[in-house]
Amino acid sequence: MICISKTCRNRLFAVVAFIAALTCVGQARSAVAEETLATQQPLKQVEIWTTDAPPEWAFWQRQLIDKLAPAAMEFVHKYTRPDGTLIWRDEWPGMDGSDDGYESFYNFPLYYALGGPTEIRDVSDKLWDAVTRQFTKYGQVHNEFDAYYDWMHHGESYTYFYFLSMSDPTNAKFRERAARFAGLYLGEDAEAKNYDAAKHLIRSPLTGSRGPRHVNTAEDWVTHRPILSEYPLPFDDIPNISSSADWDDDAKFPNILEALNKRMMQGDVPLNLTSTSLIANAYMLTGDEKYKTWIADYVAAWQKRTKQNNGILPDNVGLSGKIGENMEGKWWGGYYGWRWPHGLFNQMEATIIGGGNAYLVTGNADSLELPRDVFRLVEQQAKKEEGKIVVPHRHGDDGWYDYRPINPKYPAQLWFLSRDEDDWQRLLKFTEPEDFKTLNYHKAKGDAEHIVPWLGFLRGENPDYPVQILKSTWLETQRRLKEIRNDHTTPHEQDVHHWQKLNPVVLEGLVQTMLGGPNHIYHGGLVNCSVRYFDADRHRAGVPPDVAVLVDRVTDAGISLKLVNLHPTEARNVIIQGGAYGEHQITTVRQIVHYPHQFYQVDAPTFQVHLVPSGVGRLEIGLKRFANRPAYLQP
Repeated sequence: MICISKTCRNRLFAVVAFIAALTCVGQARSAVAEETLATQQPLKQVEIWTTDAPPEWAFWQRQLIDKLAPAAMEFVHKYTRPDGTLIWRDEWPGMDGSDDGYESFYNFPLYYALGGPTEIRDVSDKLWDAVTRQFTKYGQVHNEFDAYYDWMHHGESYTYFYFLSMSDPTNAKFRERAARFAGLYLGEDAEAKNYDAAKHLIRSPLTGSRGPRHVNTAEDWVTHRPILSEYPLPFDDIPNISSSADWDDDAKFPNILEALNKRMMQGDVPLNLTSTSLIANAYMLTGDEKYKTWIADYVAAWQKRTKQNNGILPDNVGLSGKIGENMEGKWWGGYYGWRWPHGLFNQMEATIIGGGNAYLVTGNADSLELPRDVFRLVEQQAKKEEGKIVVPHRHGDDGWYDYRPINPKYPAQLWFLSRDEDDWQRLLKFTEPEDFKTLNYHKAKGDAEHIVPWLGFLRGENPDYPVQILKSTWLETQRRLKEIRNDHTTPHEQDVHHWQKLNPVVLEGLVQTMLGGPNHIYHGGLVNCSVRYFDADRHRAGVPPDVAVLVDRVTDAGISLKLVNLHPTEARNVIIQGGAYGEHQITTVRQIVHYPHQFYQVDAPTFQVHLVPSGVGRLEIGLKRFANRPAYLQP
């Protein structure tokens, strides 16, 4: 039954009192957040009293939750000094690197938020500050934010910060930084004129705490040149340039740099849509409506540009707001645009992130038409090669080219946000049927490569997937630990990507099985998921000790969820929240035990479950998606 009992009230008051007294690495918590917590209503309660033998997936999940921490600390102790800075060289040139410093530990706070130990939260905070100090010394970070870089790399950096905010939202330091960082794009920092509010336009592809960077120097690009020599040239008509390898030619590189500065660096590009995550982060910490308005206006501006351009997302907009202003009227040719360096995937990622964030903060699904326009555009040019549908990934002066299959993780991310049948059919069109049933474990940068077999599991076609992905995750962690132990390189032999390749905290399997969502888009996306958990007795984020959870169905109307308490003699109390940020309203809960099933009316963002010792149960949870203002506040 639903219980709004004296015990529930006392437990809530204890939560408030605990949070009011809590400190994190010596930092005070936000009084505003604490006052908001005190006004919340008592949680409704469901009891799972049935017992059973724990399933195999539950043991593997708890193994990861419990044992990733010592793996993480071994990694930290090997590669950082006592103050948290990376054991590395004294100087680092160019604008490349601060993202890679943050990326090395970016998912630590998310691990804590899932149920990892408190020491992980504390070391995450320490390492963030240490990387910030270190790369300030290198000259890349200014006022705690990257001085100037593009939003693919900013996105890689600040995902770490979003996870810190998500895991510890009452930390006053994070709240102050979130508002100050967002202010860099709201015109609140006199040094950083990154945004034209009248035109809803970010003024360069390279922005940050020193403002838009319209002119790049050779030093800025010194670390990029060997990598970019493997990519196509940004333009075909650069004087005296004939091959991509000319990036490495000191006599010819100035011509490439001149073309970049003249054509690419003045005005807006779709990649900047990724900045909406930074603004959404400030909104969810503060609740200030100005952030919501900024996101809605900026995404709408890109939708308007697409409409003006005959349904084609332009990849460059000049400072006047004119499409193709510095490209002789061409809608292609911008920085991280349709031609260079990657083409389609940057347009898909940025529009899914931007459209998804607008949907999150406004509840208006129309913003998802922005990424759909990108898919429709390339689908119009699709053809079949060797029995597979391929689409162009680039556009240049001679039209569309570079035909390849779409990576199905992108239509999958769009469908998860929308739950629209047309988006599902799009996913099916670009996915082989056997891909829903097969896990070929591949740990790529970004840790989001197994979304299709996960969806197969949710459809009932891949019942062994939870055990497979969790075991594979464990083996990948062990592989990385072996590499760490066998790593005898010196700092001057290590490039700036060295540590992120070795980070043993691998979370995709935990995110999918526990939260009922795909892993975030790596280059700056927020977590989008079905549910999140809090430990009611320890008053913290994540599942309680000994508790395992598995989301095994996801529909437009809700989810089904299995809960297991592996402790034989102690009960556990877990709070379940709709969505990562309370954005989904929990309408009903049906407990599947025996007929008649127990039915509960909840009508709240959260409810509490009491799990008896060795308790095993299944809940069907109704969700009204994107019905609430998203916030990081913890119940």
